[in-house]
Amino acid sequence: MSNYELMVIFTPVLSEEEFKAAQKKYENLVLENGGEVSHTNPWGLKSLAYPVAKKTTGIYWVLEYSAPTSFNEKLKIQLLR
Repeated sequence: MSNYELMVIFTPVLSEEEFKAAQKKYENLVLENGGEVSHTNPWGLKSLAYPVAKKTTGIYWVLEYSAPTSFNEKLKIQLLR
């Protein structure tokens, strides 16, 4: 297994419950596919360098995990949904 770090920027309109549910979704995805979550770090609401979808802020979250290399394609599909 290899070590990875993922930074996700969520839409700033998420409620606290929705943000926690999204974090749990990705943590569970790692665990269900034979990986391990080593650390999570919610950075909170930060300004974006430039507007994305007419939003100027986003909720940043960092996930550090170990997983088989083949898992990253599954993760990519989930992130793009």
